[in-house]
Amino acid sequence: MVSILPQPLSLSVGDGVFRLDGDVAVVPESTSTAEVAELAAALLTAAAGTPVPVAAAPSAAASPIELRLDTAEGAVGSSPEAYTLTVTSDGVLATATTPAGLLHAVQTLCQLVVPASTPGATDVHVPAVVVHDAPRFAWRGLSVDIARNFFGVPELMAVIDVLSAYKLNVLHLHLTDDQGWRIESPSRPELAKLSSDSEVGGGPGGYLSLADFRALQDYAAQRFVRVVPEIDVPGHINAATHVYGELMPDGKPTDVYAGIEVGFSKLTYDLPATEPFLRDVFSDLAHATDGEYVHIGGDEVLTMEADEFARFMDLCQQIVHDAGKKVVAWQEIAHAEVRPGTVVQFWDVHKKDVRPFLEAAEKGATLLLSPGNRAYLDMKYTAEHPLGLEWAGLVELRDSYDWEPEEVIPGLRAEAIEGVEAAVWTETLTTLDDLFSMLLPRLAAVAEVAWTAADRKDWDDFRARVAAEAVRWRRDGVSYHPTPQVAW
Repeated sequence: MVSILPQPLSLSVGDGVFRLDGDVAVVPESTSTAEVAELAAALLTAAAGTPVPVAAAPSAAASPIELRLDTAEGAVGSSPEAYTLTVTSDGVLATATTPAGLLHAVQTLCQLVVPASTPGATDVHVPAVVVHDAPRFAWRGLSVDIARNFFGVPELMAVIDVLSAYKLNVLHLHLTDDQGWRIESPSRPELAKLSSDSEVGGGPGGYLSLADFRALQDYAAQRFVRVVPEIDVPGHINAATHVYGELMPDGKPTDVYAGIEVGFSKLTYDLPATEPFLRDVFSDLAHATDGEYVHIGGDEVLTMEADEFARFMDLCQQIVHDAGKKVVAWQEIAHAEVRPGTVVQFWDVHKKDVRPFLEAAEKGATLLLSPGNRAYLDMKYTAEHPLGLEWAGLVELRDSYDWEPEEVIPGLRAEAIEGVEAAVWTETLTTLDDLFSMLLPRLAAVAEVAWTAADRKDWDDFRARVAAEAVRWRRDGVSYHPTPQVAW
């Protein structure tokens, strides 16, 4: 079975195989593809179980795996992430207009590797194929909450590896919440020092130093994954008010919070300390961020009047713009004044009135789709599942697969859809195995929703491809949930 996740735009299977034993090497076309070649060699070595080095030139390997940038590459459309992968018995050629497209081709090639039939055998190979491929949406992401329970650099690097494997290109980090402040802020060093050593249930917590954040962004960039950091205001803010009593009307710091309730904390717009605090933390975060976006939160402010909330959203948009970044915010911002270019992240499908989202799009905003009943991967698979919550409903694998982004918000123009993003909240997740058992296999389903053309999707075919992909998860020791919806 030739199995690729997510399903490509077109796939043709030829005769013969390309053998990965013997004189095989990755051949970069030039220095512009050298970094991708190094990563490709590492990925292919892991997939094949046999060394696949980098060669200096095509003549240096009898069986080359060539990586070639081609500005005339047009077989798969205009996306900068498009690629063509051609495998014959004589060699492999990956072409794309950008290094990101080349890495997508390499990830596809890794999935096509047929491992040795028995330990020590030398029959590792790739079937002859021609793949033309391009993504449906430019933004294909995963939001990871490290505020409720902290996950550090090694765990997040493991998440980035999985994002790259399934051609997802955004890691959205939810860095602050009532339970902890998880990012160093030079203007406000007390936040990380005094409000990071707690988490749900009273765990040890932790935070990302600026050096950690730099290492994480560098690792992601090598895999063409953008990091979008989030500081959530004006609600979900107890970790900050625990440090700064001046952010509270009574001037008193709040207690540490280790529960999972939402909506009880908030800032107050008219306090003298509020605007300087917001300018400090968002400016610090913007200056530490390589990418073009900063997320300002805005969700679940349950006890604030609409006028005050609108003033908060306008101020935060201005601060982020002043720092040279674009704004992402949760869907509640659509009830305020949304500036052109803002990305509105839709999550709560219980909201039946879609007019604010349509109006935001008319004003120049775009919509990032994260419907909780499809893409929230902390929702329980079944009522009996030991991990997760179920406020958005039970979300089995087919729920994460069988949905159409253009139907989420009736009346929304297709060109106003920025993309698709899954989310995982960590109230009940404390270990990497917990995290991955909730992500997989559902993240692969959301990845196919985000990447694959609607007419190329097929549930039964996807089930078979996920079962084949689980061989890699087991090989790499990656946890996943063996849902009965798949014949593993």
